[in-house]
Amino acid sequence: MAYILVPIIVVLVILTVVSLIRGIVAFMQSTREDLEHDPSTGPSPMQLKQNKMMFARIKYQAMAVVAIAFLLAVSHH
Repeated sequence: MAYILVPIIVVLVILTVVSLIRGIVAFMQSTREDLEHDPSTGPSPMQLKQNKMMFARIKYQAMAVVAIAFLLAVSHH
């Protein structure tokens, strides 16, 4: 079982890091216009991308934690 879970965990960690980096890049690409943009018009496209990357990172990170917990539970028996 560990032979299956370890590669899954590695892939999930890589996806987490990629999502984090993409979110940071989107944040860095925010322009002064994005920061000064009127909030009553809704979020800017770059803010939407940042939000999407944040949720992707949280999703992959949670899946990795669950896989690690499962691996630990299985390895104790």
